[in-house]
Amino acid sequence: MSKEFDIVVAGGGIAGFTAGLTAARLGRRTLVLTGDVLGGQLLNIEKIDGYPGFPEGVPGYDLCPMAQEQATAAGAETAMAPLTGLEGAGGAWTVATPNERYTARSVILATGTRLRDLGVPGESALRGKGVSQCASCDAPLLRDRPVVVAGGGDSALQEALTLAEHCSTVTIVHRGPAFTAQAAYRALAEAHARISAVPESEVTEILGADAVTGARLRHAASGATSDLECEAVFVFVGLEPNTSFIDDRSLLDASGYVLTDAAMRTRLPGLLAAGTVRAGNACRAAAAAGDGAAAALAADRFLIDGEWDAGPR
Repeated sequence: MSKEFDIVVAGGGIAGFTAGLTAARLGRRTLVLTGDVLGGQLLNIEKIDGYPGFPEGVPGYDLCPMAQEQATAAGAETAMAPLTGLEGAGGAWTVATPNERYTARSVILATGTRLRDLGVPGESALRGKGVSQCASCDAPLLRDRPVVVAGGGDSALQEALTLAEHCSTVTIVHRGPAFTAQAAYRALAEAHARISAVPESEVTEILGADAVTGARLRHAASGATSDLECEAVFVFVGLEPNTSFIDDRSLLDASGYVLTDAAMRTRLPGLLAAGTVRAGNACRAAAAAGDGAAAALAADRFLIDGEWDAGPR
C-alpha cells in the first residue's frame, strides 16, 4: 500500500465509509482507517430505524459492511488501524497509526464516539459480569431475568426494547421527568408490558461480588436511596467523542467535539470532521452519512482550488 494519499478518512462507521466512497468516486486516492473494530457505535445496534432505503430498519452490523464494500469497490483502500496521531505542516497532513504513518493533502475525522460510563462503584469490577453496553450481545443470555437500563435517550430505549424480547422485566432508570428519546421509541417502550421506568433517579452503585445482583438508586429530589434486584445493568447515559489524538484543543468545543462549519471544515486547511465526532451533529445514522459525503466534497474542492474559507463555527 502506498503511504501517500489525497484524502485519509479516519473512522470505520457510516460517516467514514460514506466519506471514503464519495472521495473515491471523485477520483481521489483515498485511505479509510477503520479502527480496531469495523462499524463504530452502529455495530451493536440490532435495528437502525429511519435510514432511507430500509423501511423495516437495518442492523448496524450489516449497514457498515455494505458501506465498506461500496467504498472499496469505488477504489478506496482500507487499513484496520486506529488514528493515534495527527500533524499538519507544509500543506500536508501526517496521520499516525500504531504501526504506520501516512501523508495526505486532506484528512476527514470520522472517529465517532464511545459510550460514557456511569463512574459508580461496582461498574468496572462487574463489567462483563452483568455490566454491559450491548443488549444484542447479552440479551439472549439473560432470558427470563430482570435487568436495569440506565439512561433515557434513544440508545437506552432501543436497547431496552431489545432486552424486553428476552428478559422478564426491564427497568429504565433515568434522570429526567420524561424520556428524551424520539417519540417512536418512547411510544414503543411505554406500551411494552415488560418495560417500566423510574424517572428522576440515577444508579449510584452496582451491587454484587462475582456477578451483578442489583442496582442502588437515588431519587434526584428527595435523595432517598433504594436497592433494586436485577441480574444485569446496561449503561447508556450518553456519548463521549473520540478526539484524544487532537493536541490543539482550540479545534474542539467544551465537550471535546470537533468544531466545523456547515461544509464540515475545521479552521485548519484540509482538516474536516464528519459524523458524531462533530460538534452539533444530529446523532442519526442518516445524518452521519450526509456529513461524510459533504466532507468528501469539501475536501475535493480544496484539493482543486486550494481555497479554505471555513465559515462561522
